[in-house]
Amino acid sequence: MNYKIERTLKKSKNVLIIVVVLWVLLSIVLVSPIAFSIVEATENGVFNMGNFIEKMFSNLINIGDNLGKIFTSEYVTTFWKTEGYCSILLLIFAVIGFIKSMPKNEYTDIEHGSSDWATGEQYEVLNKKQGILLAENHYLPVDKRGNTNVLVVGRFRFW
Repeated sequence: MNYKIERTLKKSKNVLIIVVVLWVLLSIVLVSPIAFSIVEATENGVFNMGNFIEKMFSNLINIGDNLGKIFTSEYVTTFWKTEGYCSILLLIFAVIGFIKSMPKNEYTDIEHGSSDWATGEQYEVLNKKQGILLAENHYLPVDKRGNTNVLVVGRFRFW
């Protein structure tokens, strides 16, 4: 199970950075105008939806004016509540994406014809330093007695 999390984190580094940048941009561009509009649309403890939509569009246009006001005492609690809801929603989407990008098994994204997946297994016939080159760090010794037949699987291009 550990290999799945390691490979997913390795594969998803760029996506995690994008999620963090998206979270910051949503906080500035969307959450602060929404929180500001919620406070302004609430009169005497009653929320007015028409007033909220009207204030929302005007606050989306004037984002810079609202950023200074959002951290005052009357707006800050609503801002942090709205920020929390937005963060939870974005975190749920990030976890779903993280789970969907996990490899199905430990051999996912490994070339099936290579020896990268074979840890510790080396042929006793092969030499690591000299002989007929078979692959990187794998040589067939020429001074070996016995059966040194080699089966080559794959393409051989000479033109």
